[in-house]
Amino acid sequence: MNKYLHLPKKPYLLGLALVVLLNACSSAPDAQPAKPPRAPTSGEVILDANSPKKAYVKVAALALEQHPLLQPLAGKIVYDESLTSRISSPVAGRVINTPLALGSPVQPGTTLLELSSPDVADAEAAYIKADADLVLANNILQRQQQLYEGKAIALKDLELAQDGYHTAQSELQRALNRLKNLHINPHQSDGRFALRANLPGIVVERSVNPGMEVRPDLDTPLFVISDIKKLTVLMEVYEVNIGKIKPGQKLSVTVPAYPDQEFAATVRYIGQVLDENTRTVQVRCDLPNSDGRLLPGMYATITIKSAPDDQAILIPLTAIFTEDDADYVFVEIAENHYKQRAVEIGLRLKDKAVISSGLQPNERLVTEGALMLRTEEEVETDVKTAQ
Repeated sequence: MNKYLHLPKKPYLLGLALVVLLNACSSAPDAQPAKPPRAPTSGEVILDANSPKKAYVKVAALALEQHPLLQPLAGKIVYDESLTSRISSPVAGRVINTPLALGSPVQPGTTLLELSSPDVADAEAAYIKADADLVLANNILQRQQQLYEGKAIALKDLELAQDGYHTAQSELQRALNRLKNLHINPHQSDGRFALRANLPGIVVERSVNPGMEVRPDLDTPLFVISDIKKLTVLMEVYEVNIGKIKPGQKLSVTVPAYPDQEFAATVRYIGQVLDENTRTVQVRCDLPNSDGRLLPGMYATITIKSAPDDQAILIPLTAIFTEDDADYVFVEIAENHYKQRAVEIGLRLKDKAVISSGLQPNERLVTEGALMLRTEEEVETDVKTAQ
């Protein structure tokens, strides 16, 4: 018989109890591990507070804005024709002074240049001759009247004198009218002609130089005068959209020279003729230019907006990503916690989109970094699947 079978069991049981007690004491409540962060559900991304990826995520609160009606339209800034005058010389002649310089302000009657003109000399000579002929015709009529009263001539001779007098009157009036049309003093006889402005504004174009010979039939006007404090924007609108444009409607205009600034314009006139080649109608819009920064000839981008009370949510295109023919964004639902959401786009603009459903004002939208969050979502999904 084995001698160890008869050893007492009490010391062994005591040691076992001591080991259990020590293990229980080492499992104190303060030493319990922290709860792991909640795992994101499908379509959600939670970034660690110290994650470097947070630097690529930008968030902005959503707000209502005035609703654009159409895609931005291309346009061109031109002179306001109601405030513009293209001036040519009505007579031939040679420039004898220095024409008014570009940029010079003018008022109606301001002299733009002076000509030595044979046409004016002829007009002045014709007036002097007509005036002398009238004096002669009047003397003849007076003498014939006296002779007729003395029964020295027949009635027909008196009538011929009267006819000559009336003809001389008509010739003088015609010569005088020609001088008036040229704004020439009837008492002037130097053969000079002053070309004058007929509208207030500034000289914006000039195609004449000192000593130049000019004619009335030149293709290019000698001067263009306009008030560039008020300009016009021309745009072509497709016939399918012309019903959205109305006189008095407010527009927003941008130009490449000032890409971050919008200029207000107003629809003034909608063309009454459709261009059959382009299927467009020309629309003219008033464009105030009090500071003179906008220039005729500039190209413009025109945004047509709805009434001020017709508002919508506009978001940058950088916030949107597309999958399976659907559009999605990420919305921040808590700090470092983002949720994917489907949206419907009503109108896609150059750098923004009009949201018709899926977002509400005051929600916080991820405007940059959406694709990075989408990639992070796929990584977290793959990890969960592997587990």
